[in-house]
Amino acid sequence: MGPGHPECPERLDAIEDRLLVTGVGDALERFEAPEAALADIELAHDRMHVAALRGMSDRLNEELMAGGPNYAQLDTDTSINAHTWKAALRAAGAALAATDAVMAGELENAFCAVRPPGHHATRSKAMGFCFFNNVAVAAKYALQRYNLHRVAVVDFDVHHGNGTEDILAGDSRALMVSIFQHPFYPYSGDVDPAPNMVNVPVAAYTRGMDIREIIEMMWIPRLEAFKPEMIFVSAGFDAHREDDMGQLGLTEQDYTWITQRIKDIARRYSKGRIVSCLEGGYVMGPLARSVEAHLRVLADLRRVPWGNRRCAPGRLAVSRPTAAAWPMKAKHDNNDFERCTPGHP
Repeated sequence: MGPGHPECPERLDAIEDRLLVTGVGDALERFEAPEAALADIELAHDRMHVAALRGMSDRLNEELMAGGPNYAQLDTDTSINAHTWKAALRAAGAALAATDAVMAGELENAFCAVRPPGHHATRSKAMGFCFFNNVAVAAKYALQRYNLHRVAVVDFDVHHGNGTEDILAGDSRALMVSIFQHPFYPYSGDVDPAPNMVNVPVAAYTRGMDIREIIEMMWIPRLEAFKPEMIFVSAGFDAHREDDMGQLGLTEQDYTWITQRIKDIARRYSKGRIVSCLEGGYVMGPLARSVEAHLRVLADLRRVPWGNRRCAPGRLAVSRPTAAAWPMKAKHDNNDFERCTPGHP
């Protein structure tokens, strides 16, 4: 996105460092994400949108070779560089590969630590740091490729997932539940949603315990009634109280609780099948700690009391997971992401 932009390669570095220091990374195996096929991207996006992004990327690379600019601006928040096209394909490809692995029974669940994020990308427009809607692409793919009848999308980013709503609204095979700060970017989600949308706008400074109560009242009954066969998660961690991108009051403990409730639904109705994709989270410390909390639940890891540890002080003993997955940090060049790698234990 460019120097100083909050959607930066250091986000994935911070996650990787945290998992290394805590020992959580020792319980996880990583896989390289393929590039998504354009036919799969077009399950969720207009062909013209895909072609326009590719054309802009090609022109930028040609201009760059002739001494032109390093970036092309799409809007005030979103720009591309020479690597963005490939990065976006691999971010969506991670979600698709994770879907295949979970549906094949190789994994119970998967976490895709990818950038760029996706949930603001609409069917025909890139915006809000997002180019392709990774979760919506994977959800549409699961419905078509595996003939599923019901998939759910859970979005707990501080911003409304307007792109995911745009793509899935009115599709009775999909249920989307979300909670987000409002009024706030992208200033949507609060007016006349489609019947398959459970949008819960909340005021700035809403705290974690209130969010939990709202989730129990608004999300859980709809998810239980819907009985999803697979759950996709837009895992944004910018609702953390230390993240200045928003003004909500969640903590790592809240993300643990939310993930556990999602996992409860998945194990009851979906054979445990979850694919989670990183969305927001822009302050490195709380982002890394929150992803760790999310992964501990997905991977059935537990903190071991000090008296029972067999590891050296400063490293965290963990139990081995039954199943989990995550994409490792990506290589990056010119301050942008180049590729991601999904994995499992």
